[in-house]
Amino acid sequence: MPGAGGCPAKTRMAEPTPQSPAARLSRLFRKAGVFLAKGQLQDALRVLREGEALARSLGDEEKLTLFREEIARCQQQQSA
Repeated sequence: MPGAGGCPAKTRMAEPTPQSPAARLSRLFRKAGVFLAKGQLQDALRVLREGEALARSLGDEEKLTLFREEIARCQQQQSA
Protein backbone atom coordinates (compact mmCIF):
# COMPACT_ATOMS: atom_id res chain seq x y z
CA MET A 1 0.00 0.00 0.00
CA PRO A 2 1.51 3.37 -0.98
CA GLY A 3 2.26 5.86 1.77
CA ALA A 4 2.09 9.62 1.60
CA GLY A 5 3.04 11.03 -1.76
CA GLY A 6 2.52 7.72 -3.56
CA CYS A 7 5.69 6.16 -2.17
CA PRO A 8 5.67 2.63 -0.84
CA ALA A 9 5.32 2.49 2.94
CA LYS A 10 8.63 0.66 3.24
CA THR A 11 11.48 1.19 0.86
CA ARG A 12 14.59 -0.89 0.98
CA MET A 13 17.91 0.83 1.20
CA ALA A 14 20.46 -0.39 -1.27
CA GLU A 15 23.16 -2.35 0.49
CA PRO A 16 26.55 -0.72 0.12
CA THR A 17 28.85 -2.54 -2.23
CA PRO A 18 32.18 -3.47 -0.74
CA GLN A 19 34.97 -1.21 -1.93
CA SER A 20 38.15 -2.58 -3.38
CA PRO A 21 41.26 -2.12 -1.23
CA ALA A 22 42.60 0.44 -3.72
CA ALA A 23 39.36 2.43 -3.53
CA ARG A 24 39.46 2.37 0.28
CA LEU A 25 43.06 3.61 0.34
CA SER A 26 42.27 6.33 -2.18
CA ARG A 27 39.23 7.46 -0.20
CA LEU A 28 41.27 7.72 3.00
CA PHE A 29 43.98 9.72 1.25
CA ARG A 30 41.41 12.15 -0.17
CA LYS A 31 39.67 12.44 3.21
CA ALA A 32 42.98 13.32 4.87
CA GLY A 33 43.56 15.93 2.16
CA VAL A 34 40.25 17.58 2.98
CA PHE A 35 41.21 17.80 6.65
CA LEU A 36 44.62 19.22 5.71
CA ALA A 37 43.00 21.86 3.50
CA LYS A 38 40.84 22.88 6.47
CA GLY A 39 43.86 23.01 8.76
CA GLN A 40 42.59 20.13 10.88
CA LEU A 41 45.93 18.37 11.40
CA GLN A 42 44.75 16.01 14.16
CA ASP A 43 41.91 14.69 12.03
CA ALA A 44 44.22 14.36 9.03
CA LEU A 45 46.74 12.41 11.11
CA ARG A 46 44.02 10.10 12.40
CA VAL A 47 42.87 9.30 8.86
CA LEU A 48 46.42 8.93 7.56
CA ARG A 49 47.20 6.47 10.35
CA GLU A 50 44.08 4.54 9.43
CA GLY A 51 45.32 4.40 5.84
CA GLU A 52 48.77 3.36 7.03
CA ALA A 53 47.26 0.46 9.00
CA LEU A 54 45.15 -0.61 6.03
CA ALA A 55 48.09 -0.47 3.61
CA ARG A 56 50.19 -2.48 6.08
CA SER A 57 47.46 -5.11 6.47
CA LEU A 58 47.15 -5.38 2.68
CA GLY A 59 50.91 -5.62 2.20
CA ASP A 60 50.87 -2.61 -0.15
CA GLU A 61 54.37 -1.20 0.36
CA GLU A 62 53.90 1.62 -2.16
CA LYS A 63 50.79 3.01 -0.46
CA LEU A 64 52.31 2.39 2.97
CA THR A 65 55.24 4.61 1.99
CA LEU A 66 52.88 7.36 0.75
CA PHE A 67 50.87 7.35 3.97
CA ARG A 68 54.03 7.40 6.10
CA GLU A 69 55.45 10.35 4.11
CA GLU A 70 52.24 12.32 4.63
CA ILE A 71 52.18 11.47 8.33
CA ALA A 72 55.75 12.79 8.64
CA ARG A 73 54.77 16.02 6.83
CA CYS A 74 51.77 16.52 9.12
CA GLN A 75 53.90 15.95 12.20
CA GLN A 76 56.45 18.51 10.94
CA GLN A 77 53.66 21.05 10.38
CA GLN A 78 52.28 20.31 13.81
CA SER A 79 55.59 20.95 15.56
CA ALA A 80 56.37 24.11 13.53
